[in-house]
Amino acid sequence: MKWKIVSDSSCDLRSADFSCEEAGFSTVPFYIRIGDTEYEDNESMDTLEMIDAMERCPELGSTSCPPPMAWEDEYAEAEQVVAITISKDLSGSFSSASAARELELAKHPEKKIHVLNSLATGPTLAICIGHMIDWIKEGKPFEFVTEKATEFIKSTKTVFALSCFDNLVKNGRMTKFTGFVAKKLGMWGVGIGNEEGHIVMKGKTRGASRVINAIIEDMRERGFRSKEIIISHCHNPALAEKLRERVLELWSNAKVTILKTRGLDSFYAERGGLIVAYH
Repeated sequence: MKWKIVSDSSCDLRSADFSCEEAGFSTVPFYIRIGDTEYEDNESMDTLEMIDAMERCPELGSTSCPPPMAWEDEYAEAEQVVAITISKDLSGSFSSASAARELELAKHPEKKIHVLNSLATGPTLAICIGHMIDWIKEGKPFEFVTEKATEFIKSTKTVFALSCFDNLVKNGRMTKFTGFVAKKLGMWGVGIGNEEGHIVMKGKTRGASRVINAIIEDMRERGFRSKEIIISHCHNPALAEKLRERVLELWSNAKVTILKTRGLDSFYAERGGLIVAYH
């Protein structure tokens, strides 16, 4: 195989999402521990089972990134590889992928391997991967793809909305009483991924219609120009569809894709949450 794109499982994509003769695509899994149970974030993982377990468990769960060996196994399958990871400020996945790159190049110095820091998670990776596949199909060289992808990531914005606050309560960032009241009142927390790859909370609102308004307002403020948006939802297809309809009302030429969160993003978005990336 000449080309391969490899992502960690934060991308919310499955192997069936892309069919490309010119390049392979695969993901390496995160691992999520809830109580005494460890979940591998592979394509067949039951995210609803994990969320149910999270909500029953009184303790905060934990995650671990793919080890270098998992990345190295994928790098071995192609001559030119682009790896893309969740923001390096949110996980050790970028460091793990980079360590695997050094190991593989020590064995095969003729290969080309590049590791991209997405500065975000979920749909941001998905948008970038889609464009890299397109550039590869067009016959663009390795350096073009990696440089263009780096620029593309910097111009992609992320906004998220959370309706469940169990993890914030369990890690001490919110009192149990406040979390209970917020959930009963239908409160949502709205935040963004900033240019450095950090998560920044912008505020809170009440009700599904207002959270859609908050996401649309963020898109306007940060310069959405009717191009492309991907919505990842954690078991909330109805809200994702309402957001899609609202986007198309305002920007009729926009390309809107809806994805289901995989394990890692389900862990952080929690039940009902949305992660949105737009370009």
